[in-house]
Amino acid sequence: MGSCVSKGKDEDDSIHNVDFTGGNVHLITTKESWDEKIAEAGRDGKIVIANFSATWCGPCKVVAPFFVELSEKHPSIMFLLVDVDELADFSSSWDIKATPTFFFLKNGQQIGKLVGANKPELQKKVTSIVDSGPESPQRP
Repeated sequence: MGSCVSKGKDEDDSIHNVDFTGGNVHLITTKESWDEKIAEAGRDGKIVIANFSATWCGPCKVVAPFFVELSEKHPSIMFLLVDVDELADFSSSWDIKATPTFFFLKNGQQIGKLVGANKPELQKKVTSIVDSGPESPQRP
């Protein structure tokens, strides 16, 4: 599905065994688990960052540890990982043209998108989300 998009000078082709999950990254293996996590994020008022990735993709391997690191630094954001090969039909419904593709979601709706393993841009988008702060809690 799609192609691999690289962005950045610190790419290393020697990376072979990379753990795509860890930290607070949730691996999505079914459409049902996606729906559950999106609903949970909605209830908790969290923004979701979904990383549509592939295990064979070099740039995906480069950015994966950074994605895990971001998940550990920002527990107020929900980080999801979708393997485009494992969930091909679901990924196609998101019109993934290249990996990695990051979607930023609020209440299940897309509020942003980043294509490619661009760590500085990913950091900038996460910082922007964190700086915008949580919404005020709903009053009973």
